[in-house]
Amino acid sequence: MEFPPIGLGTYDMTDPGTCADAVATAVDSGYDHVDTAQSYGNEAFVADGLAAADRDADDVLVATKLDTGNLGYDDVLDTARESADRLGVDSLDLLYVHWPLDTYDPDATLRALDAAVEAGIVDRIGLSNFRPDQLRTAIDRLEAPVAAHQIEMHPLFPQPELRGLAADHGHELVAYCPIARNEVSEVDRIVAVAEAHDATPAQVALAWLRAKGVTPIPKAASLAHVRENVAALDLDLDEEDIATIDSIERRHRIVDFDAAPWNQV
Repeated sequence: MEFPPIGLGTYDMTDPGTCADAVATAVDSGYDHVDTAQSYGNEAFVADGLAAADRDADDVLVATKLDTGNLGYDDVLDTARESADRLGVDSLDLLYVHWPLDTYDPDATLRALDAAVEAGIVDRIGLSNFRPDQLRTAIDRLEAPVAAHQIEMHPLFPQPELRGLAADHGHELVAYCPIARNEVSEVDRIVAVAEAHDATPAQVALAWLRAKGVTPIPKAASLAHVRENVAALDLDLDEEDIATIDSIERRHRIVDFDAAPWNQV
């Protein structure tokens, strides 16, 4: 399965019906990728949504992430199996290390990921929120290839170093918070590009990510937002549009806390 160009993020979708409806709506609207996590507590709800969709769930890449307390060798294998059971699959399409924090150990955690692939529990390995040095270490130690690195990325935080590493090592870059929790709608240059294309600022941000070769995973619970996001795939930004967005000087993260990996150097 090729990596899909857009995915549905399910962070904070803790209501069973809302989550399942959002997943089913997204899949039936053309999404081929759904992203969840052990810490979200909604893997079973995602499975319900996949089952309710008219499309075959086998056509959808479903990714989940290991909780930071489940990164010991045995815990990786045991909880990966539990995630597969909750998602109703024989093997996980893509399993990320959510954060290299708490019980993360480059030796034990990465050996366990390789073992999970070898055992057929996991098809592909992903990493999330790794610093560049942590990413390089993981790539060097893993026997299985890193399929994807999931990070915060949007026009206000363009992540040039991690984009370069993705290009160098051949893994996908997946962007959470791709519209900066809608802060993109407050940026004049993005609004101007959107008006020129009869699009929304959110669509421009998603199209900008696609132009950078990045897969966005916006959260969307309503049919209107699902359709708005997937329509961004049809928005072609020209070089001038990209340059306008790249020239934005406002730069900041949305997700940040003291223990975050980038604050530990």
